[in-house]
Amino acid sequence: MSKANNIGQRTFLAFDFGTTRIGVAVGQEMLGTATALTPVPARDGIPNKEVLKKLIDEWQPDAFIVGLPINMDGTESEMSRRARKFGNRLYGQYGKPWFAVDERGTTKQAKSIAKDLGHKGSYKDNPVDGIAAQLILEAWFDAPQG
Repeated sequence: MSKANNIGQRTFLAFDFGTTRIGVAVGQEMLGTATALTPVPARDGIPNKEVLKKLIDEWQPDAFIVGLPINMDGTESEMSRRARKFGNRLYGQYGKPWFAVDERGTTKQAKSIAKDLGHKGSYKDNPVDGIAAQLILEAWFDAPQG
């Protein structure tokens, strides 16, 4: 039986999609925790392929989680459509399933966490994308999967 079929034992990479940086976190389903990683540089939402491939080769995820920046009224945004396209590309390039998570509020929450950890507020120089991806993956772990 492959590891991918062993619910509870899978490894996930989660992404906080952005146009200049894509936040990344890794987590083990069994532990239900996630760790922020260094963001992947992107150009107009297209990730640096070498950096992305290196991450995937290193962590060997069984699936991907992609945060969708849904509008507060629950409708799709242009960024959520682009995030879906990113998830579809991950599947096309790596042949692993991806799952979407509503990420409303994660960036704000990530900034709050970073501030509590002593972040000085220069998010361009010291981004919180990895923390946002960590929150996205933790939300996935906390949600009932059916």
